[in-house]
Amino acid sequence: MELALLSKSGIYFLLKWSHFIFGIAWIGMLWYFNFVQGPFFAETDANTKTAATQKLVPRALWYFRWGAAFTVLSGLLLIGLKYHIASGGVISFGEWLRTDWPVRIYPGIIMGLVMAANVWFVIWPRQKKVIAAANGEKVENLPVLARRAFLASRTNTLFSIGLLFFMAAGANLGTVVNPAGSIGLYYLVIAVIVALLEINALVATNGITTKLIEKPVAVIHFGLVLAIIFYVILELLVK
Repeated sequence: MELALLSKSGIYFLLKWSHFIFGIAWIGMLWYFNFVQGPFFAETDANTKTAATQKLVPRALWYFRWGAAFTVLSGLLLIGLKYHIASGGVISFGEWLRTDWPVRIYPGIIMGLVMAANVWFVIWPRQKKVIAAANGEKVENLPVLARRAFLASRTNTLFSIGLLFFMAAGANLGTVVNPAGSIGLYYLVIAVIVALLEINALVATNGITTKLIEKPVAVIHFGLVLAIIFYVILELLVK
């Protein structure tokens, strides 16, 4: 008896399933930090905040960062297997990148990679300092470190809304890509916008660009607007 799960399509399904599980863990913890823990910390007393930072935050960050790592790993494996199945060894990877699925899912891929980099190289190193300070260690420039982690986390929340849209769009959105369309320009424009928003997370401290993501309601609205902008760019450039 041939088992469906042992076929190429079955392995692809298992990878997608694992991608969903890890993604739920990652984005779920991201939204917990931004929509639940952050507002709670802003309202609670110092002793409660310190105790939570010592005991709760490290546990939550473990699921957060490893969820991010395995979401990206499973996603990259998915892309490789998707190409292998779709191309049949006939078309090059570059040619395949001009077809429907990779074009539609691309904004989600680039935002996901930037978000994972934020988790491991911006948020986690600074949160380790915040946890160390809560445990009595002397940490210099703690408010600056915490602010940078906060802005990177808010930017990840901003990206997450469009990320989920375009992850679903890959297989479900009806946009048909014209191979002769401005696909290279589309890839470039999306990359530039994501890069500018990431630079804002890494450089800005205050001002209008940080006010857009300062409050949970604002970051949700901005995230929806960003997803719409990316969708319009997709429709305009690839048909």
